[in-house]
Amino acid sequence: MKIGFLKESRKGEKRVAVTPTIAKLFKSKGFEILVEKDAGKASNFKNSKYEKAGATMLDHASIFQQSDIVVKINPFEEEEIKLLKEGQSTVSLLFHLSNPAIITALASKKVSSFSLDAIPRISRAQDMDILSSQNNLAGYKAVILGAYEMSKIFPLMMTAAGTITPSRVLIYGVGVAGLQAIATAKRLGAIVEATDIRQDTKEQTESLGAKFISVDNTGEKEEGGYAKEASDDYKRRQKEAVDKSLFQADLVITTAFVPGKKAPILISKEQVLQMKEGAVIVDLAAGQGGNCELSKLNKIVVENGVKIIGTTNSPESVATNASELFGKNVFNFLKHLTDEDNNFKWDLEDEITKATLIVHNGTVKQ
Repeated sequence: MKIGFLKESRKGEKRVAVTPTIAKLFKSKGFEILVEKDAGKASNFKNSKYEKAGATMLDHASIFQQSDIVVKINPFEEEEIKLLKEGQSTVSLLFHLSNPAIITALASKKVSSFSLDAIPRISRAQDMDILSSQNNLAGYKAVILGAYEMSKIFPLMMTAAGTITPSRVLIYGVGVAGLQAIATAKRLGAIVEATDIRQDTKEQTESLGAKFISVDNTGEKEEGGYAKEASDDYKRRQKEAVDKSLFQADLVITTAFVPGKKAPILISKEQVLQMKEGAVIVDLAAGQGGNCELSKLNKIVVENGVKIIGTTNSPESVATNASELFGKNVFNFLKHLTDEDNNFKWDLEDEITKATLIVHNGTVKQ
């Protein structure tokens, strides 16, 4: 089986779906690996490294012509879909609930398409979970970005000229990104607080040395390991419980998003106007509309002296590490989908296959 890896075309994307180390792993399992020339350049992986690992370097069109499976990170674009051949398989993020036009286009080419963002949050799929591996890096980077934009340092510092009090950090959402943000901010010496609709995250928060702001979540359920969209009543109660910490915070990081839906608004314009001058908000959900009402994707908005950085769960700024983790997730995923002879098993009753197979031979499955 020939697996082709494309160079990412999305503006600002520096990651690649396979690294030389992972290419070597695929080769050891008997797969033939095709990589688009310069696909790893932005992640500091040279073509020669791929060739040394046993991969064949090809141009863009040849990847589509020669591959049984075409793999990339971001959803396939219109021009890429045109190059697909009937019977091929694709593996990528698809965000199928938000991108019906892409799904329809893939189905028209009579291919089979797997969506990596749909991998279920079950124990046997942990090593394939690209959202976890990438969000882990995003949580770390959010703290570093916030620290860079702040006009204060994080730790307590006692000097001959006086004592500097530690910064206060508030984190909305204690998922993978939130937990890493808590750990990173604590290591840097900040006072950290966090809140989440899922009460079972309280213990995880406190184990990292942060304070958990509890809000009664009666009637609020999670869906597939993710927090579901909160009710208006919960949002009101959360606002009341968190406002004091929000107005004292030097750095706020928001990580809450619901798959396939617009991100919930957690910080209103009215709340921003009551925050400390010089405070910074890093909104990791800006790609889904933002957790802060004033967020704008890939822009810094300043309102009443508060900096609001609209970004995404985008680990491309640490592309070398992100690519290694993403590639290993893809390797584990394809190993699960194939048999000992490296052919697809097409076990449509398997929980992982069923959740991720969005289009099968031109038929939209979900």
